[in-house]
Amino acid sequence: MVWAAEQLVGLSDDVRSPEPPAAMFSCERPSSKKSSRKKETESAELSMMVVEDKDDDEDIFLLAKTYFDMKEYRRAAQILNGVSGKKSLFLRCYSTYLAGEKRKEEEIIETAGPLGRSDAINPELAGLEQELGRLHVKRSLDPFATYLYGVILHELDRKAEARAALCMSVNSYPWNWSAWLELQSLCSDNDNLSTLDLHDHWMRDFFVAAFYLELQRNTEGLECYRSLHSVFQNSDYVLCQIATAHYNLREFDEAESLFEELLRTDPYRLEGIDIYSNILFVKECFAALSHLAHKAFLTDKYRPETCFIIGNYYSLKAQHEKAVLYFRRALKLNRKYLSAWTLMGHEYVEMKNSAAAIDAYRRAVDINPRDYRAWYGLGQAYELLAMPYYALYYYRKATQLRPHDARMWCAMGQCYENENLKMHMAAIRCYRRAVSNNDREGIALHKLARLHNQLGHTDQAAFYYKKNLERMENDQTEGSDIIEALLFLAQHYRNQNLLVEAEQYCTRLLDYGGREKEDAKALLRDIRSVQQHASSQSSMDFENFTP
Repeated sequence: MVWAAEQLVGLSDDVRSPEPPAAMFSCERPSSKKSSRKKETESAELSMMVVEDKDDDEDIFLLAKTYFDMKEYRRAAQILNGVSGKKSLFLRCYSTYLAGEKRKEEEIIETAGPLGRSDAINPELAGLEQELGRLHVKRSLDPFATYLYGVILHELDRKAEARAALCMSVNSYPWNWSAWLELQSLCSDNDNLSTLDLHDHWMRDFFVAAFYLELQRNTEGLECYRSLHSVFQNSDYVLCQIATAHYNLREFDEAESLFEELLRTDPYRLEGIDIYSNILFVKECFAALSHLAHKAFLTDKYRPETCFIIGNYYSLKAQHEKAVLYFRRALKLNRKYLSAWTLMGHEYVEMKNSAAAIDAYRRAVDINPRDYRAWYGLGQAYELLAMPYYALYYYRKATQLRPHDARMWCAMGQCYENENLKMHMAAIRCYRRAVSNNDREGIALHKLARLHNQLGHTDQAAFYYKKNLERMENDQTEGSDIIEALLFLAQHYRNQNLLVEAEQYCTRLLDYGGREKEDAKALLRDIRSVQQHASSQSSMDFENFTP
């Protein structure tokens, strides 16, 4: 009856096969069953607590991320203290790093000189290196924290370790372009690139192409970007890099058309458009550069690129003080804006302020030692100060970085010609290198002709004068160089008794005015006198001839 009563309570609703409860036949003691239920309850409560802790950690992380987005880096780092997880570790360490960078910038403003030079360092580097270094040894860092560790090692000038850490980061997560750029800044030549342990991935192709452009290996970089463009046909970044490669190769027409195409598809773009403004400056397109500057100003007047473009516009108008003002504004917005430092140095050279120009160029070299323009500018500045040995040192640096640029070799050759050096043979070697590297302006040919003439090498001088004359005729250019070449060749062929060639050059000289025209007339009279004498002599010989 007891069993029937329990069944009525509802332990079993199936009256067709009434069975006693399992507990009646169980050998387990009641106390043991209660203990098992207690353990299950405690396990469930513990699981719920873990879930609640995870939810709390996620909430704290989101709050810290909000502080980070508001650039309150100290608050973001402080609230993440004690919070576990790789995301939280990275955000806390990165916030601490940026807080140190912010403090460093403040110290630079407080203690810097007129152009912002300061020895301030990030005070958080040592502590972050210790913490991340311990975890790195244990292989406990995710790709982003490993990237941050590589950045810190780079700033501590431990470059080999930084390269290894960054390679590990990009191999684990190849899509972090910031890590690739940091790795690029640590590679100085092709040997460094070949020693990097990088996995085969399409992001590596982007890295190699950008690296070639950075090393001024523009032809190889252009080929890489063209192959990438066949895959990423709608990529504005790839198109911009192709245009930059053409600009570095001094193919300004091709680069200009590519930038125009880029602006048609992305009319409010400012990234990379500073290079387009350089092209318009070189081609002296006043109206186009004015339109570009106005458009950039309307798009975002507080972007460094906008200030740079406006500075280029004022430089083209020879308003150098205003140009310097806008380059300074660009540098206030981005202290590491390399092109702004370099062009500000150029403006100071135009203003004959050599000391300020040298300071600006040195800042550019500090930011990127591979910037050949800054080394070239330093050479020019020291040449203006009549310090040719210093100028030669910097010109050599420029030629090492840009060995296929004829302008660098011409500058070095002119420095060797300096009256304090008078190293004419060294200058000749430099000018020959310029000629072999497609000297478009023809400076090297004219210089070679003059130098050989001064040294008494008349045959070689005639060879280079003739070659330069052919170049100017093909380019349809006029100027004093043509007159000088024609006069020398006329005199040279007259001295060689090649009267027909001498007469041709003298006849061409008659089309020009000045003293050279009178010299050509006198030379023609002399040539015709010699021809008449030779003619009369030959006739006399014929008359005296008896068969």
